Amino acid sequence: MKKLYQLKLIALAISTTFITACGDAETNIVEQDPIVVEDEHDHDDDDDDHDHDDGYTISSLGRLAVLAGDSNEASFFDLDDNALLDTFVLNDESNTLSASPDFRYAVITNRTQDYLGFIDGGMWREDHGEHLHDYEQGPAFSSYELTSGSRPTHLMTHDGQLAIFYDGDADSGAPASVEVLTDSDITNATPTLPGISYDINMHGVAEPRGEHLLSTIRRDDADNTSVAKVLPDQVGVYHFHDGEYELEQTLEVTCPDLHGAAQNHDYVVFGCSDGVLLAHQHDDEYEAEKIANIAAVGDLRIGSIYGHEDSETFIGVASGHGGGEAVIVTINPVTAQMEELEWQLADGASAVSYSFSAHGEHFLILDSLGFLNVFSAHDHDGEMHWELEGQVDITEQDISTMPEGMSFSMTVAQNGQFAYVADPIAQHVVQVHLEDFEIESELELTFAPSAITWLGIAEEDEGHDH
Repeated sequence: MKKLYQLKLIALAISTTFITACGDAETNIVEQDPIVVEDEHDHDDDDDDHDHDDGYTISSLGRLAVLAGDSNEASFFDLDDNALLDTFVLNDESNTLSASPDFRYAVITNRTQDYLGFIDGGMWREDHGEHLHDYEQGPAFSSYELTSGSRPTHLMTHDGQLAIFYDGDADSGAPASVEVLTDSDITNATPTLPGISYDINMHGVAEPRGEHLLSTIRRDDADNTSVAKVLPDQVGVYHFHDGEYELEQTLEVTCPDLHGAAQNHDYVVFGCSDGVLLAHQHDDEYEAEKIANIAAVGDLRIGSIYGHEDSETFIGVASGHGGGEAVIVTINPVTAQMEELEWQLADGASAVSYSFSAHGEHFLILDSLGFLNVFSAHDHDGEMHWELEGQVDITEQDISTMPEGMSFSMTVAQNGQFAYVADPIAQHVVQVHLEDFEIESELELTFAPSAITWLGIAEEDEGHDH
């Protein structure tokens, strides 16, 4: 049964009455009694990593949130049986969809309405000290929303934190700002989030990094080296003290027309018109240097950067402001080198989505012809190079029948080697195994999907101790 919820609730009392009236919702919270563990165990080396049976953890592929392209609805599916769990009606159209830092909530962002809302996917994990405890219930809309910032644009997540950069608006005089939140803030409806308040608008970005926040700075137009003055050209290091962020360091190396950012375990990288800016952390201080654009980039700007905590290298995408031809490069911050990816899209194809896999061993490029290109990093003479490992054709449809304004979209599971690709033409989502390069299941829809995101309990990566 479809339950309709309004995103912007007039009052919590009204929302409570409304939800109570929809009595078909079934909630199952896992609260199992502890199992007595004997002194001796018979371990089976062939046990699946996700088949836990300790009474507290849940074995599940997770949930999938899907936005409809022809309506303002968000649907949630159980990936274990592809069953529809619930559908929610959103107040406005033209939303973007992403996941909260710990993948419990779907984040609904509407830039023109200055709005962020949250829908609980229904699966999460708590650390109870002596054990980890998983919970599973039906999806539910949260009464928590963010509406005080102007033009929320870039949302960056890292290690349990989400930094929301609000561009502000020159016409109304609204300045730029940043808010930082966690899944706990959403759950507890934290009334005031830590962040930054600027005195001017800018199209910027902020990267959360524990008690630090690296966020852009827009200087006066006379000093700003950016061609488009709304773009910043410097980065500030903000330190969290006594409940607020304070500017402690401004990186001296400038970054004209700054756009795009990413980070891994040691570096934060920002895209510039003349190259990329590297910020390397040493305790509470950051060193900055510039890697100049290589000849292959030409007059384009690296405006999108992808990184992963466990990947030594970054992927940068250089393109024109209006899109068109793109040059993909790999960025090695340790050696301060940039090189073009030794691979080209097929004729007539353009990239529509990029992503690292859950633990960073694969990089994925989904193209407009319906091919999922899977890359793996290989060591050659002590240097890491990304090479095409496999390619999966995810559609049997005539690409020319793609609905106007739509494209294929992708999300990556955080608890296994799976990617999910949405096909608006066939109106379904396919599950792709990233090791076998095979489509393993299909989720049928009754609408054309415009965006998808994975939600659930992420698998811990035991390969690194942070």
